[in-house]
Amino acid sequence: MAKKTRAVMVGCGGMSAAWLGPISEMKDVEIVGLVDVLKKNASARAKQFDLGHAIVGTDLKTVLRATAPEVVFDCTIPEAHTAVTTTALRHGCHVLGEKPMAVSMAEARRSIRAAEKANRIYAVIQNRRYLPQMRRIQRALASGLIGDVTTINCDFFLGPHFGGFRDHMPHVLLLDMAIHTFDQSRMLSGTDPVSVYCREWNPKGSWYDHDASAVAIFDMTNKIVFTYRGSWCAEGSDTAWDATWRIIGSRGTLTWNGADEIRIGRVRKTGGLIYEPVDISVPPMRKRDRVGSHAGLIREFLDCVQKGGTPETICTDNIKSLAMVFAAIKSAQRDRRMDVIW
Repeated sequence: MAKKTRAVMVGCGGMSAAWLGPISEMKDVEIVGLVDVLKKNASARAKQFDLGHAIVGTDLKTVLRATAPEVVFDCTIPEAHTAVTTTALRHGCHVLGEKPMAVSMAEARRSIRAAEKANRIYAVIQNRRYLPQMRRIQRALASGLIGDVTTINCDFFLGPHFGGFRDHMPHVLLLDMAIHTFDQSRMLSGTDPVSVYCREWNPKGSWYDHDASAVAIFDMTNKIVFTYRGSWCAEGSDTAWDATWRIIGSRGTLTWNGADEIRIGRVRKTGGLIYEPVDISVPPMRKRDRVGSHAGLIREFLDCVQKGGTPETICTDNIKSLAMVFAAIKSAQRDRRMDVIW
């Protein structure tokens, strides 16, 4: 039997189950350690996923020395990401971490330097890239079905009552959730951010301590404009968790409801106030499309660790999505347009 990749999971709260579920189905990886500031959380995950052989502890360094893993999975809260990542890298481990990379650009750059110094892979979970709908839309846009993309509009409106750290987290929508959408905009358009103007606020009736609503306008490369409207305290008439999208091109428009409905509309004749529309088929899935949400991304990461290669969500690329978040935050704070710098 081929040697299994040894891995330690750090952070055994609610999100860790979304990782451990697919990992438990992968025969070439073994969870040898579970770490959490509350040992009972780590013990509960060990029991839930039949990991009785795994070492359970509250100190990452101690567990790393005891288990000698090749990989660390970081499911901690954002404030802990940099410390966990750099500690794991210093111990010679590859790291796959939860988004966002860090709670500041300085800490994100620190983790990148640590990965380069250790000559190890550090990638970030951006599981929404690995949705089948995302791959189909990406291929449709790349094939020119709507011509050159000019504008991307995205709406995200939900009212989740999380409890826990999110209720008290500054910039909770932008930092903890909008980064998904910002990253998706980069993936779909194949462009990078240039500048942003953002307005952030906390509406009356919000159950969050800090701003939970935002509107942002990004200038992207290739003269594309990306707009984002979102709120995490908007109850009733929810959008999908993957938002709703309208992508406008020089020859037509693609819309996605964030679930299973993707439509491409063009016109037979242009000019005048009334025109004749025509629907265009969206490309189907292909076997080589990288899908599977958490499972797909974790699988790609492990393949790169085991066989070589670079994950799609490598830290040196994902920092561009994080830079969009912090530029938006800075724009809201200063009430002016800001350049996006990574």
